[in-house]
Amino acid sequence: MIRLLQIEFIKLWNNRASKVLIISYFILLTLIALISIIKFPFGYDVKLADIGIFNFPYIWHFNTYIAGFLKLFLAIVIVSMMANEYSNKTIKQNLIDGLSKKEFILSKFLTVISFTLISTVFVFLVSLILGLIYSDYNELSIIFSDLEFLLAFFVKLMGFFSFCLFLGILVKRSAFALGFLILWQIIEGFFALLFTHRVFPNEISEKIMALFPLQSMYNLIKQPITRLQSVQAVANQVGEKISLNYQVHTYEILIVLGWTAIFVYSSYTLLKKRDL
Repeated sequence: MIRLLQIEFIKLWNNRASKVLIISYFILLTLIALISIIKFPFGYDVKLADIGIFNFPYIWHFNTYIAGFLKLFLAIVIVSMMANEYSNKTIKQNLIDGLSKKEFILSKFLTVISFTLISTVFVFLVSLILGLIYSDYNELSIIFSDLEFLLAFFVKLMGFFSFCLFLGILVKRSAFALGFLILWQIIEGFFALLFTHRVFPNEISEKIMALFPLQSMYNLIKQPITRLQSVQAVANQVGEKISLNYQVHTYEILIVLGWTAIFVYSSYTLLKKRDL
């Protein structure tokens, strides 16, 4: 497996566009720290860090949610990785050199796992450092609670990157694969509107949409803004009560793991049947 990973990372590092995107992705993850210095004029300047977004354990929820939006950078890398295999005919050469189609897909999935694991560890370290600097709570029991959001972040990225891998193999060209990704997002949005307003009540519609791939990935980490104590305090003052379930649920993780398995197996099936 190490040999397969080495082959993939050599390919990626020798590709200038991929190298720039990977470096940019991790730089942007680091720049989450800059959120701490953003100020809002509420009669006097208020830093976002002062309203508790970097408090433990809330920071695990907030940072994994924000970092999730940056996954498109690595999605482009993964889609381009497959497109380059076809355009440069390296996939054919790898198979001629003795790499089986199963090993080829395994090498790509190992790359997905590597990106996912490195991203998760990176977000963990950035969040830990920011929390130790800004958090009002520094007890170990509080610091290391709610770490399930990191697990959710890992599963979310793995599922999304596996989807991108499948699209890269299905479409062969990075631009079309990314276009298909956007199209699929629109299709899921259309079904969400259709189910909600035309077919089913809201609760049933939400349960059905939770089975769709992109929506199931999004559901793993709910928006954290209304969880802030300051936001809830304002809501209480105007007579509104916010009672949302922000926790990570096992069934949501299982749904995304199921889609991950489907995408990886479908990628292998496509490659096995395709004449290269």
